[in-house]
Amino acid sequence: MRTQKKIKALVEITRIAKNARAKKKKVVTTNGCFDILHIGHIRNLSFAKSKGDILIVGVNSDASVRALKGKLRPIVPARERAEMIAALHTVDYVFIFRETTPFKWLEILKPDIHIKGGDRRIEEITERNLVIAQGGKVVLCPVTQGRSTSKIITRILDYYGRESHKPLA
Repeated sequence: MRTQKKIKALVEITRIAKNARAKKKKVVTTNGCFDILHIGHIRNLSFAKSKGDILIVGVNSDASVRALKGKLRPIVPARERAEMIAALHTVDYVFIFRETTPFKWLEILKPDIHIKGGDRRIEEITERNLVIAQGGKVVLCPVTQGRSTSKIITRILDYYGRESHKPLA
């Protein structure tokens, strides 16, 4: 499937998930900012895909990334981040969501499995109760130590000098 065709509106994603479940396919979801794509993201998405038949990825909008990460983020616009995620063979569908949490779309999609990063304990996953109440389960993905967008940004700033850092347009 062409990359652009994998990026859908939530209403289309909802229909796809419903049809998949009707065919007894296991729907897996995950989400994130994916601001600067790195090996931790790739491993998380591969892990997520291994847990089911269809992997649906929610990508935070630019406004929600700013709310979560600060005014200088995101580095890469949402549509480009969604396109990069969609280009990965492990990902079946991608959508962009505006909220800072996945509650709204998880309630609609009702995934069989929702994947979260293992940098937190299962009890710290705020959407855990919602997913479980809908008959799904939350699975923690192993962490790729030392790999994060924030660490990449820090390394770039350290290498090129913080004084030359100006907000991106």
